[in-house]
Amino acid sequence: MGRPRKDRLVAVNPKISYFKPRGIPMVDLSEVCITVDEREALRLADLDGLSHEESGQCMGVSRATFGRILHKARQTVANALINGQAIKIDGGNYKMVKEKRRFACRKCQYQWEEPLGTGRPEACPECGVDDFYRFLSDE
Repeated sequence: MGRPRKDRLVAVNPKISYFKPRGIPMVDLSEVCITVDEREALRLADLDGLSHEESGQCMGVSRATFGRILHKARQTVANALINGQAIKIDGGNYKMVKEKRRFACRKCQYQWEEPLGTGRPEACPECGVDDFYRFLSDE
């Protein structure tokens, strides 16, 4: 028996959970599903432009696990786009996290918060060094 799946940390709850090709009735469409954590992987890597390492830290998984989640999400979305299928966003092993991201500087140990959607900070606001990390917070 394998070990249980670890919940992936998701920062943005999808407001839209369904996409379909325009002009094709639902009865004529097949449907594919991506999970909420797969959608989060797409957001972090493709929309926010984070590296696999940074994205994995945001989701509380390893870089390799993040890569597998992202690969599966991209395959599913590509299949839907190429073959004219509807995309449903539902399910997965995930836990919603706070609306702010917490960071700490490795040099001066300064800690700060940034709102979601602002991208990765350039440097520590206290000392200006770009050597910092993100806290995993699910409070």
